[in-house]
Amino acid sequence: MSSPSHRTHPLPEPDAASAARSAEMLARIRAHIDRHGGSIAFEEYMRIALYEPGLGYYAGGLRKFGAEGDFVTAPENAPLFSRCLARQCAEILDRLGGGEILEFGAGGGAMAADVITELHELGCAPARYSILEISGELRARQRETLEARAPAARGRVRWCERLPARPIRGVILANEVLDAMPAVRFRVAADGVRELRVGWDGTRLHWVEAAAPPALAAAVAELQRDLPQPLPPGYTSELNPMLAGWMQSAADTLAAGAMIIIDYGYPRREFYHPERRDGTLMCHYRHRAHADPLVLPGLQDITAHVDFTAVARAGTAAGLRLAGYTTQAHFLLGTGLDRILAASDPDDVRAHLALTRQVKQLTLPGEMGERFKVIGFTRDCDAPLAGFALRDLSDRL
Repeated sequence: MSSPSHRTHPLPEPDAASAARSAEMLARIRAHIDRHGGSIAFEEYMRIALYEPGLGYYAGGLRKFGAEGDFVTAPENAPLFSRCLARQCAEILDRLGGGEILEFGAGGGAMAADVITELHELGCAPARYSILEISGELRARQRETLEARAPAARGRVRWCERLPARPIRGVILANEVLDAMPAVRFRVAADGVRELRVGWDGTRLHWVEAAAPPALAAAVAELQRDLPQPLPPGYTSELNPMLAGWMQSAADTLAAGAMIIIDYGYPRREFYHPERRDGTLMCHYRHRAHADPLVLPGLQDITAHVDFTAVARAGTAAGLRLAGYTTQAHFLLGTGLDRILAASDPDDVRAHLALTRQVKQLTLPGEMGERFKVIGFTRDCDAPLAGFALRDLSDRL
C-alpha cells in the first residue's frame, strides 16, 4: 500500500487481543500445513493470512487504513487523486450517454466518496455506484465515510459480495487491488525452477523449497522468454496465478465503457530485472514496511508488485482493448490535476498549501508519481482517454 515508513528495527509488539488473534491464525495455518504433508504453497498461505473468514487481515475487524492503521492510500491522503479519477470517469460516462461505476475493494470509502462528489459537481453523477467488498468491517466503514462526506451518494451506492449478473455500461475501478492477490513464489535453481512454500519447523514458520509444479515451471519459462537474459540461479520472485481469471471476470462484467486499474508495479522487463533478485514482496504493519510475510500472520498486510505486462495481456485476451498505460503522475496531469490547482484561490493560504502538498505527494518521482502506474482498457468506447494523452507508455509493456 502507500506511504509506509521503511524501518529496520523490530516491529511494534501487538497488544494482547491482537497477539491472541494472530496466535489463532497461526494455529489455523499450522493445521493447513499438517494436512498438506508439512508445507503449503505461499499462494495458499497469503490467501489464509489475508482473507480467512473472521481472522484474515482483510476479513476481520482490524483498522487498516489511515493514521490508526498500517498504511495510507492515495485516496485517503490526497483527495485530488479521486477528483482527477472522477474526471476520467466523467469523460467515459459522457461518451456512453450515462452509466454506472463499479469499484473493486473500496478500502475506507474515501475514493468512492470523492469520486461521487466530484461527478455530482460536474453534472455527471452515475446512475449507480456499486462497491464489491468482501469485508463486513470495511463495508461498515465505507458506509460511514459516504454518509459523512458524500451527500450526493445517497440512493446511488450499493454493496455486493460478487460481480453483478448483468454486465454494466460505465466504468470499473480497481485501485490497489491486484497487489493484494495471493501470489506464487519461486526461485530459479541450476537444475530448474523451485517453488517456495511455507512450513513449520516447530517454533516458527519458515520457507520450504520444493520442485515446482508443471504449471509454475511453464509460467516461469514463459515470462523468461520476454527477458533479455535468463534469470540467474538464486533469483527469487513472484507471479500472480489469479490474474487471468480475475481479468476475464472483470471483462465479462463490462458491456461497454472502460476499466481503470491503479497499482504499484512495473512492465515485465523491469519487474524481473536483475537488481530485483529477491522479489517484490512487501508487508505493512503500523506504518512500517518490511519484507517478511511469515511474521504476525493476520495482523499485517502482504503485497506483491504488479507485472503490468501480464495485466495488459490478460486484459486483451479477455476481449478488452488496451487504452493506455502510464505513470500516476502523467495520468493525473492528463485528467486535470494542474487545472484543479490553478483554479484554487492562492489567497486562501491554508487550502492552497494543502492542495500543493497533495500535488507533490501524488506526482513527485520520490513519492507516488512514478511508483504507481495506471493501465486502462475499453470495450465499445474506443476514443482516446485523457489520462493517457500526456504520455502513453504502452510500448514498454
